[in-house]
Amino acid sequence: MFLSFFSDLIEQEFMLRALISGLILGVIAPLIGSIVVIRRLSFIADTLGHFSLVGISVSLFLSVTVPGTLSVILSENPLYFGITLSVLGGLLIEFFRRYYKNYKEISMVIVMSMGTALSAIFLSVSGKTGTLYNYMFGSILTISWDSVIMIGIAAILVFFLFAFFGRQIISVSFDENNAKFLGVNRGLFQIIFIIMLSLVVSVMLESAGVLLISSMMIIPIAASMKIGWSYRSTTAIAIVFSELSVIIGLWASYSIHLPSGAAIVSVNVIILVLVALIRRVVLKRNIAKHPTEPME
Repeated sequence: MFLSFFSDLIEQEFMLRALISGLILGVIAPLIGSIVVIRRLSFIADTLGHFSLVGISVSLFLSVTVPGTLSVILSENPLYFGITLSVLGGLLIEFFRRYYKNYKEISMVIVMSMGTALSAIFLSVSGKTGTLYNYMFGSILTISWDSVIMIGIAAILVFFLFAFFGRQIISVSFDENNAKFLGVNRGLFQIIFIIMLSLVVSVMLESAGVLLISSMMIIPIAASMKIGWSYRSTTAIAIVFSELSVIIGLWASYSIHLPSGAAIVSVNVIILVLVALIRRVVLKRNIAKHPTEPME
């Protein structure tokens, strides 16, 4: 079974597309997720996913109302609108975060509610509610080459931004006041990060789905936080966990016909549980080997 799976990864084009996109997402999701966790914005990916769904629903609505070739383009490539609306949703979150300075979490509720309502309206009017399942739960095995290319472009942009502005983004995320003292433009880098996050969320929509996007970003970081000793080590370990979950999740989807997005996230959860259990056992053994001596 394992041999046939690995041979099909190379021979079957749909498996190759899933592998390439999964491996790329396995790197950029924890990379962005580490900043999300530091900034305590764990629900922001869910929020952006819901708002990205607005773009897809608008695209599907236009595909049945606009005649001609444009209708076909919109129907076959709804993710372009999804990317645009995801970025818009990210900017709206940042706007509301600045408006409600003492209650910043309100911003995500406002944007998510708006996204859910609008996407439900446009999907209902378009009559294509049947396509909602794929975007809610994702299906990396049905991903197209166009989507793989978009994921690749998003990864290049993420690597570029981290290479040139990573220090500033991390500085702002850990301590905004200290970053301001060091001369970092907090507002600029917050906007840069939110646009980068919106882009990653939107390209993950087809493979992971609205309901599973934040899981792929947050759970590997949650597991690696228990064994990492620095920001870099935690992020690196999270990427390893994420890549393992992609490969094992693809195998589970291929072998026992599980939904691919759900399988990948389930493996992430299993890794998290195993890390917690192993760490607990190790700590107990260390305590047993080096008991605290009673004070005289």
